[in-house]
Amino acid sequence: MSIEVTGILGAILLICVIYALLQVAQSSESSTAKLVWILALLFIPFLGFVIWLFIGPRAK
Repeated sequence: MSIEVTGILGAILLICVIYALLQVAQSSESSTAKLVWILALLFIPFLGFVIWLFIGPRAK
């Protein structure tokens, strides 16, 4: 069973994940924490983005 996100919702999710990736890269967190966030955003994009919104590192 798979869930596909296509069309405008897929584009919105892609933009959100790219934004989150950029924010993680600019944060002052350790390299390990950045790696974990990046992997979460790449492998589970929707859930990773939602979790990042609530508890993710903030760019300074």
